[in-house]
Amino acid sequence: MDDMDRENETPEARHVSRKTVLRGALAAGIAAPAVLMGGPALARTLTGPAAEDAEPTPMCDDGDGPTVAQIEGPYFKPNSPLRSSMVDGSGVALTLSGYVFGRGCQPISGVLLDFWQADTNGAYDNTGFRFRGHQFTDSRGLYTLTTIVPGLYPGRTRHIHVKAQAPGQPILTTQLYFPNEPRNNTDTIYDPRLLMNVQTVGGGRQAAFDFVLNVAQNPGPTPTATSTTTPPPGGGTWAPGVAYAAGARVTYGGVGYVCLQGHTSMTGWEPPNVPALWRAG
Repeated sequence: MDDMDRENETPEARHVSRKTVLRGALAAGIAAPAVLMGGPALARTLTGPAAEDAEPTPMCDDGDGPTVAQIEGPYFKPNSPLRSSMVDGSGVALTLSGYVFGRGCQPISGVLLDFWQADTNGAYDNTGFRFRGHQFTDSRGLYTLTTIVPGLYPGRTRHIHVKAQAPGQPILTTQLYFPNEPRNNTDTIYDPRLLMNVQTVGGGRQAAFDFVLNVAQNPGPTPTATSTTTPPPGGGTWAPGVAYAAGARVTYGGVGYVCLQGHTSMTGWEPPNVPALWRAG
Protein backbone atom coordinates (compact mmCIF):
# COMPACT_ATOMS: atom_id res chain seq x y z
CA MET A 1 0.00 0.00 0.00
CA ASP A 2 1.55 3.36 -1.02
CA ASP A 3 1.20 6.65 0.88
CA MET A 4 -1.75 7.86 -1.21
CA ASP A 5 -3.69 4.65 -0.64
CA ARG A 6 -2.92 4.87 3.06
CA GLU A 7 -4.27 8.44 3.24
CA ASN A 8 -7.49 7.43 1.50
CA GLU A 9 -8.03 4.39 3.70
CA THR A 10 -10.88 4.72 6.17
CA PRO A 11 -10.29 4.35 9.93
CA GLU A 12 -12.61 1.33 9.85
CA ALA A 13 -10.41 -0.39 7.29
CA ARG A 14 -7.29 0.30 9.37
CA HIS A 15 -8.90 -0.96 12.57
CA VAL A 16 -7.73 -4.46 13.47
CA SER A 17 -8.88 -5.72 16.83
CA ARG A 18 -6.64 -7.99 18.84
CA LYS A 19 -9.24 -10.73 18.81
CA THR A 20 -9.41 -10.56 15.01
CA VAL A 21 -5.63 -10.95 14.83
CA LEU A 22 -5.83 -14.11 16.92
CA ARG A 23 -8.67 -15.47 14.83
CA GLY A 24 -6.62 -14.82 11.71
CA ALA A 25 -3.61 -16.56 13.22
CA LEU A 26 -5.72 -19.60 14.04
CA ALA A 27 -7.27 -19.74 10.56
CA ALA A 28 -3.86 -19.37 8.91
CA GLY A 29 -2.43 -22.20 10.98
CA ILE A 30 0.37 -20.13 12.52
CA ALA A 31 1.46 -20.50 16.11
CA ALA A 32 -1.63 -19.06 17.75
CA PRO A 33 -0.81 -20.52 21.17
CA ALA A 34 2.54 -18.72 21.15
CA VAL A 35 0.77 -15.48 20.36
CA LEU A 36 -1.69 -16.15 23.13
CA MET A 37 0.83 -17.07 25.80
CA GLY A 38 3.66 -14.73 24.84
CA GLY A 39 2.15 -11.62 26.40
CA PRO A 40 -0.57 -9.18 25.30
CA ALA A 41 -2.48 -10.37 22.24
CA LEU A 42 -1.74 -7.18 20.35
CA ALA A 43 -1.74 -6.59 16.63
CA ARG A 44 1.80 -5.29 17.03
CA THR A 45 2.98 -8.79 18.04
CA LEU A 46 2.83 -9.65 14.33
CA THR A 47 5.67 -8.97 11.94
CA GLY A 48 5.76 -7.81 8.34
CA PRO A 49 3.39 -5.46 6.50
CA ALA A 50 0.39 -6.41 8.63
CA ALA A 51 2.16 -5.16 11.74
CA GLU A 52 2.72 -1.73 10.18
CA ASP A 53 -0.99 -1.23 9.46
CA ALA A 54 -2.55 -2.84 12.52
CA GLU A 55 -3.54 -0.65 15.45
CA PRO A 56 -3.96 -2.23 18.89
CA THR A 57 -7.34 -1.54 20.42
CA PRO A 58 -8.25 -1.01 24.08
CA MET A 59 -11.06 -3.57 23.95
CA CYS A 60 -11.14 -7.13 22.64
CA ASP A 61 -14.57 -6.67 21.17
CA ASP A 62 -14.39 -5.92 17.43
CA GLY A 63 -16.51 -2.87 18.23
CA ASP A 64 -19.38 -4.87 19.73
CA GLY A 65 -18.47 -5.01 23.42
CA PRO A 66 -18.44 -8.17 25.54
CA THR A 67 -20.54 -11.12 24.41
CA VAL A 68 -24.20 -10.23 24.91
CA ALA A 69 -26.33 -12.09 27.43
CA GLN A 70 -29.57 -13.88 26.67
CA ILE A 71 -32.26 -15.60 28.69
CA GLU A 72 -31.55 -18.97 30.27
CA GLY A 73 -34.76 -20.54 29.03
CA PRO A 74 -36.77 -23.25 30.82
CA TYR A 75 -34.49 -26.23 30.24
CA PHE A 76 -31.29 -25.51 32.19
CA LYS A 77 -30.43 -27.94 35.00
CA PRO A 78 -27.34 -28.03 37.23
CA ASN A 79 -25.00 -30.98 37.82
CA SER A 80 -24.16 -31.56 34.16
CA PRO A 81 -21.27 -34.03 33.67
CA LEU A 82 -17.72 -32.84 33.08
CA ARG A 83 -17.14 -33.67 29.41
CA SER A 84 -16.23 -32.04 26.12
CA SER A 85 -18.20 -34.52 23.99
CA MET A 86 -21.99 -34.60 24.21
CA VAL A 87 -22.53 -36.91 21.23
CA ASP A 88 -25.32 -39.29 22.20
CA GLY A 89 -27.51 -40.61 19.43
CA SER A 90 -28.02 -39.72 15.80
CA GLY A 91 -27.62 -36.32 14.21
CA VAL A 92 -25.32 -34.19 12.08
CA ALA A 93 -21.90 -34.05 13.77
CA LEU A 94 -20.87 -30.60 15.02
CA THR A 95 -17.55 -29.49 16.49
CA LEU A 96 -17.60 -26.06 18.16
CA SER A 97 -14.37 -24.43 19.28
CA GLY A 98 -12.97 -21.04 20.14
CA TYR A 99 -11.29 -18.90 22.76
CA VAL A 100 -12.52 -17.02 25.81
CA PHE A 101 -11.08 -13.52 26.21
CA GLY A 102 -11.43 -10.75 28.76
CA ARG A 103 -11.85 -7.08 27.90
CA GLY A 104 -8.09 -6.67 27.55
CA CYS A 105 -8.05 -9.38 24.86
CA GLN A 106 -6.10 -11.75 27.07
CA PRO A 107 -7.24 -15.37 26.93
CA ILE A 108 -8.68 -16.67 30.21
CA SER A 109 -7.84 -20.15 31.43
CA GLY A 110 -10.10 -22.14 33.71
CA VAL A 111 -13.35 -20.62 32.47
CA LEU A 112 -16.36 -22.80 33.24
CA LEU A 113 -18.45 -23.38 30.10
CA ASP A 114 -21.73 -25.25 30.63
CA PHE A 115 -23.51 -26.23 27.39
CA TRP A 116 -26.99 -27.64 26.87
CA GLN A 117 -29.11 -28.10 23.75
CA ALA A 118 -31.96 -29.99 22.08
CA ASP A 119 -31.40 -33.31 20.36
CA THR A 120 -31.83 -33.79 16.63
CA ASN A 121 -35.62 -33.96 17.09
CA GLY A 122 -35.78 -30.67 18.99
CA ALA A 123 -36.29 -32.26 22.43
CA TYR A 124 -34.39 -31.54 25.66
CA ASP A 125 -33.53 -34.30 28.09
CA ASN A 126 -35.07 -33.05 31.33
CA THR A 127 -34.66 -36.30 33.26
CA GLY A 128 -31.06 -37.17 32.39
CA PHE A 129 -28.08 -35.36 30.89
CA ARG A 130 -28.11 -36.12 27.17
CA PHE A 131 -26.67 -33.13 25.30
CA ARG A 132 -25.61 -31.47 28.53
CA GLY A 133 -22.06 -31.04 29.74
CA HIS A 134 -19.53 -28.62 31.16
CA GLN A 135 -15.82 -28.09 30.60
CA PHE A 136 -13.05 -25.61 31.39
CA THR A 137 -10.86 -23.62 29.03
CA ASP A 138 -7.25 -24.75 28.88
CA SER A 139 -4.13 -22.68 29.57
CA ARG A 140 -4.58 -20.93 26.19
CA GLY A 141 -8.20 -20.00 26.86
CA LEU A 142 -9.31 -22.62 24.32
CA TYR A 143 -12.41 -24.80 24.47
CA THR A 144 -13.71 -27.52 22.12
CA LEU A 145 -17.17 -29.09 22.17
CA THR A 146 -18.15 -32.17 20.18
CA THR A 147 -21.91 -32.50 19.73
CA ILE A 148 -24.57 -32.56 16.99
CA VAL A 149 -26.56 -29.86 15.22
CA PRO A 150 -29.59 -29.29 17.47
CA GLY A 151 -33.05 -29.85 16.06
CA LEU A 152 -35.89 -27.37 15.72
CA TYR A 153 -38.91 -26.99 17.96
CA PRO A 154 -41.89 -24.59 17.75
CA GLY A 155 -41.07 -20.91 18.11
CA ARG A 156 -37.28 -21.14 18.03
CA THR A 157 -34.47 -21.26 15.52
CA ARG A 158 -31.49 -23.59 15.98
CA HIS A 159 -29.38 -22.61 18.99
CA ILE A 160 -27.03 -23.83 21.69
CA HIS A 161 -27.27 -22.61 25.29
CA VAL A 162 -24.18 -21.81 27.32
CA LYS A 163 -23.16 -20.38 30.67
CA ALA A 164 -19.63 -18.99 30.94
CA GLN A 165 -17.91 -18.02 34.16
CA ALA A 166 -14.33 -16.89 34.66
CA PRO A 167 -12.82 -17.59 38.10
CA GLY A 168 -14.37 -15.30 40.69
CA GLN A 169 -16.50 -13.48 38.11
CA PRO A 170 -20.24 -13.27 37.34
CA ILE A 171 -21.91 -15.83 35.09
CA LEU A 172 -22.65 -14.95 31.46
CA THR A 173 -25.74 -16.79 30.20
CA THR A 174 -26.28 -16.65 26.46
CA GLN A 175 -27.16 -18.62 23.30
CA LEU A 176 -25.27 -19.31 20.07
CA TYR A 177 -26.90 -19.33 16.63
CA PHE A 178 -26.37 -20.84 13.19
CA PRO A 179 -26.13 -18.63 10.06
CA ASN A 180 -28.56 -18.89 7.13
CA GLU A 181 -31.33 -20.48 9.17
CA PRO A 182 -34.82 -19.51 7.87
CA ARG A 183 -36.17 -19.20 11.41
CA ASN A 184 -33.55 -16.61 12.35
CA ASN A 185 -35.90 -14.03 10.82
CA THR A 186 -38.87 -15.01 12.96
CA ASP A 187 -37.27 -15.98 16.28
CA THR A 188 -37.83 -13.02 18.65
CA ILE A 189 -34.84 -14.02 20.80
CA TYR A 190 -32.33 -14.42 17.96
CA ASP A 191 -29.42 -11.96 17.98
CA PRO A 192 -27.02 -11.82 14.98
CA ARG A 193 -24.18 -10.81 17.32
CA LEU A 194 -24.26 -14.39 18.59
CA LEU A 195 -23.85 -16.09 15.22
CA MET A 196 -21.25 -18.83 15.05
CA ASN A 197 -18.97 -19.16 12.05
CA VAL A 198 -20.15 -22.50 10.65
CA GLN A 199 -18.75 -24.48 7.73
CA THR A 200 -19.64 -27.86 6.28
CA VAL A 201 -16.76 -30.32 6.44
CA GLY A 202 -17.42 -33.76 5.03
CA GLY A 203 -20.73 -34.93 6.41
CA GLY A 204 -20.58 -32.70 9.48
CA ARG A 205 -20.19 -29.10 10.57
CA GLN A 206 -17.36 -27.14 12.15
CA ALA A 207 -18.22 -23.99 14.09
CA ALA A 208 -16.19 -21.28 15.79
CA PHE A 209 -17.16 -18.70 18.38
CA ASP A 210 -14.97 -16.55 20.65
CA PHE A 211 -16.47 -15.35 23.90
CA VAL A 212 -15.50 -11.96 25.34
CA LEU A 213 -16.32 -11.79 29.04
CA ASN A 214 -16.76 -8.54 30.93
CA VAL A 215 -13.55 -9.11 32.87
CA ALA A 216 -11.01 -6.34 33.37
CA GLN A 217 -7.46 -7.39 32.52
CA ASN A 218 -3.91 -6.16 32.66
CA PRO A 219 -1.33 -7.44 30.15
CA GLY A 220 0.08 -10.79 31.16
CA PRO A 221 -0.98 -14.41 31.41
CA THR A 222 -3.98 -15.54 33.42
CA PRO A 223 -2.98 -16.98 36.80
CA THR A 224 -3.46 -20.71 37.18
CA ALA A 225 -3.76 -22.89 40.23
CA THR A 226 -0.61 -24.63 41.44
CA SER A 227 -1.80 -26.22 44.68
CA THR A 228 -2.24 -29.99 44.85
CA THR A 229 -4.00 -30.10 48.22
CA THR A 230 -5.65 -33.42 49.06
CA PRO A 231 -9.15 -33.10 50.46
CA PRO A 232 -9.43 -34.26 54.08
CA PRO A 233 -11.64 -37.32 54.72
CA GLY A 234 -15.29 -36.43 55.22
CA GLY A 235 -15.04 -32.96 53.75
CA GLY A 236 -13.36 -30.09 55.58
CA THR A 237 -12.38 -26.56 54.69
CA TRP A 238 -12.40 -25.57 51.02
CA ALA A 239 -8.93 -25.43 49.45
CA PRO A 240 -7.56 -24.78 45.93
CA GLY A 241 -6.22 -27.61 43.81
CA VAL A 242 -8.77 -30.16 45.04
CA ALA A 243 -10.84 -32.38 42.72
CA TYR A 244 -14.28 -31.97 44.26
CA ALA A 245 -17.09 -34.27 43.17
CA ALA A 246 -20.73 -33.24 42.91
CA GLY A 247 -22.29 -33.56 46.36
CA ALA A 248 -19.06 -32.90 48.27
CA ARG A 249 -19.49 -30.72 51.35
CA VAL A 250 -17.01 -28.11 52.54
CA THR A 251 -16.89 -25.09 54.79
CA TYR A 252 -15.60 -21.67 53.79
CA GLY A 253 -15.61 -18.63 56.05
CA GLY A 254 -17.62 -20.59 58.59
CA VAL A 255 -20.40 -21.36 56.08
CA GLY A 256 -21.19 -24.82 54.71
CA TYR A 257 -21.41 -25.43 50.95
CA VAL A 258 -22.47 -28.31 48.70
CA CYS A 259 -20.67 -28.91 45.38
CA LEU A 260 -23.09 -28.72 42.44
CA GLN A 261 -20.71 -29.75 39.66
CA GLY A 262 -17.53 -31.80 39.75
CA HIS A 263 -14.45 -29.61 39.21
CA THR A 264 -10.90 -28.94 40.34
CA SER A 265 -10.87 -25.90 42.60
CA MET A 266 -8.57 -22.96 42.12
CA THR A 267 -7.91 -19.58 43.67
CA GLY A 268 -10.70 -17.24 42.60
CA TRP A 269 -13.32 -20.01 42.71
CA GLU A 270 -13.99 -19.79 46.43
CA PRO A 271 -17.56 -21.05 47.06
CA PRO A 272 -19.18 -17.61 47.54
CA ASN A 273 -17.79 -16.51 44.15
CA VAL A 274 -19.08 -19.35 41.98
CA PRO A 275 -22.78 -20.14 42.48
CA ALA A 276 -22.59 -22.42 39.43
CA LEU A 277 -20.27 -24.70 41.41
CA TRP A 278 -21.32 -24.31 45.06
CA ARG A 279 -24.59 -23.84 46.95
CA ALA A 280 -24.69 -22.68 50.55
CA GLY A 281 -26.39 -25.17 52.80
